[in-house]
Amino acid sequence: MQYIPSTPQFYVSNICNVLQNIVNAPGRQARLIMLIVCIALLLDNMLYMVIVPIIPDYLTSIGEWTTIIKNISNRYSTHIQNEDMAVGFLFASKAIVQLLINPFSGALIDRIGYDIPMCIGLSVIFVSTMVFAFGKSYGLLFFARSLQGVGSAFADTSGLAMIADRYQDESSRSRHLGIALAFISFGSLVAPPFGGFLYQFFGKRVPFITLALIALFDGILLLTIMYSTRVQSDNNSTIKKPKGTPIWRLLMDPYITICAGALAMANVGLAFLEPTISIWMRQEMNATEWQMGLIWLPGFLPHISGVFLTVKLYEYYPNYQWLLAAIGLVLQGVMCLLIPFCTNFGLLMIPISGICFGNALVDTALLPTLAYIVDVRHTSIYGSVYAIADISYSVAYAMGPIVAGSIVHTTNFFTLNILIFLSSILYAPALYILRHFYAYKPMENNETQSLRHQSSHQSNLEY
Repeated sequence: MQYIPSTPQFYVSNICNVLQNIVNAPGRQARLIMLIVCIALLLDNMLYMVIVPIIPDYLTSIGEWTTIIKNISNRYSTHIQNEDMAVGFLFASKAIVQLLINPFSGALIDRIGYDIPMCIGLSVIFVSTMVFAFGKSYGLLFFARSLQGVGSAFADTSGLAMIADRYQDESSRSRHLGIALAFISFGSLVAPPFGGFLYQFFGKRVPFITLALIALFDGILLLTIMYSTRVQSDNNSTIKKPKGTPIWRLLMDPYITICAGALAMANVGLAFLEPTISIWMRQEMNATEWQMGLIWLPGFLPHISGVFLTVKLYEYYPNYQWLLAAIGLVLQGVMCLLIPFCTNFGLLMIPISGICFGNALVDTALLPTLAYIVDVRHTSIYGSVYAIADISYSVAYAMGPIVAGSIVHTTNFFTLNILIFLSSILYAPALYILRHFYAYKPMENNETQSLRHQSSHQSNLEY
């Protein structure tokens, strides 16, 4: 009778073999890679927005802000203003750190590939989420928020670059980046009601531990893929990977600069309204907490519709992505201008939905365009160009909680919306410069063909 070992190592080895067989099935790796990226983007954006209904109330409950109403009204006003500034800096710290880390994460991704930086990003996000769950002071929560920025700089950039590298066909690339954007949108819009509900009924730890478990699951799935692909890479280690274009050179490309600026402008509306619209709703509509949390949720369907429309139009009019992006910017600006005239909760959903629809047009049109610009004018390595896209988002969200609050405090909410309207309308014509670019084809010289072939072949090995 043959003896079968029953050690933990034996079971772990069997599990790894089973998982490897599943991963190596034809056509399955691409779907698993897409799933990993989408979960990572969903997780990061849920963690970004889930703190909105939690942190201000939690900091008050643990006595970080001791509100004592005095007879001297200006002292009380100063106290409230300082509290708002502290919360604003906590919210913005993630985007600020992400902005600083992105150039380095993009360069690292170009040098070593996409899987290890994605693993780094998920690990850091997991640690950040656990600190959020168990942190009991403003300092710890500020640290957790800043640490999330480090994780996002690796996970978001490597995720988008991974999709662009995996799907070289422009139509397929546009479709899969659109799917990723749908997960980003869903994470951002569902997180406030998700976090508010769990926080109210189960406490602060439960929403963050839930997100940490999602990060852990995604990390295990990624490690399974990495183990399989590393074995294949070791067997084909003679292939030399091309060197990506440095981020500073990409930033000097006028087409990339225009796209990056448009991505930043498209997110200014959301970034500036998210920290200010709740206070305005309370003052003008006497809105309840659940109304302030749910106001963004109806925008999910318009956002998905915008993604779907842009992907479909790309199949028929691939040379007019610049026009869709320009229309999206103008639409966002007009919707922001309408917000101050809304008199009730239901009416406010209309311009909010319009903003989300316009944002989808811009993002879905320009994210594939960035990869195409790299294919046409540079080496087809995408870490640095999507680091630039991430920088664009980070600029908007780093400025939002701080600048928007200062504008509202100095003037009023209506002035803020006028400024967003003007910035969107004035930037939209710049996209006209891209009108002839979509007709270009990737360079056909032998060196570029060789680099692209090596990159594509290496990518297949790395997945």
